[in-house]
Formats: sequence, structure tokens, C-alpha cells
Amino acid sequence: MANILILAARFYEDIADMLITEARAELEQAGHLCEVIAVPGAFEIPTALALAIDSGKYDGYVALGCVIRGETTHYDYVCGESARGINTLAIQYRLPVGYGILTVENRSQAERRAAPGKNNKGADAARACMRMLALKNEMERA
Repeated sequence: MANILILAARFYEDIADMLITEARAELEQAGHLCEVIAVPGAFEIPTALALAIDSGKYDGYVALGCVIRGETTHYDYVCGESARGINTLAIQYRLPVGYGILTVENRSQAERRAAPGKNNKGADAARACMRMLALKNEMERA
């Protein structure tokens, strides 16, 4: 049993709620404990992840949120910097991280990827985190 932190960007709350629900269900079904910490948007997730790492409380992390393209280049910066920040921390600290931040063109695409069921990207991110946690444990035992 692991303690997994779900970091959830709340900018699109309805999308985030669907991603969280499915991620939490995956983790709990596998017997893991999970906690959710909300942040304003995807850009803030790397900072929250760094703070969580410092706490030493968690075995793995799931990053969830949604960025929908708008009329400006803001989308590109938020998507790129949040992904880069999360990946940099994951590599630096050898963290099991599942990446479930939707980067989509419109709300319809986001809703399809967050809807309950087999295509939910929150559940996919939770499974990725669990697989990376298992891999980390395997490597540490080797």
C-alpha cells in the first residue's frame, strides 16, 4: 500500500472533478491511500509537487488538470512549462508520476477525455503512477 498524492488544477473544475473521481477510484481499488491537493491551474502543479516532495509524505504523484487552447499563446506556455516542471522533478527525484493534464483544443475534447469510463485520462494517469511505483520498487530490490 502506497500513499499517493493527486495534484489537481482547478481552473476547469468540472473537468478536474471527473479526472479526480476516476483517478481516486483506480488508486483505492488497488489498495492505495490517496490525498487530493487543489491548485489554481496547471502552471502551479510543479510548485505544489516540489512542496509535496519536501514533505516526504508521499510515495507517488498524479498530476491532473486541463488546459484548453484560447486565442493567445498563453496555452503553449502553460502546457509546456507545467509538463517540463513536472518531468524535471520526476527525473531529478526519481518520482513515480502519472501525468493527466489534458491539453486540448476545445471543451468537447476535454469532456470526452474526462468522462467516466475506459477513456478517462485521470484513471490512465493513476495507472501510470502505480506502474512507475512498481518499477521503482523493483529497481530498488534488484
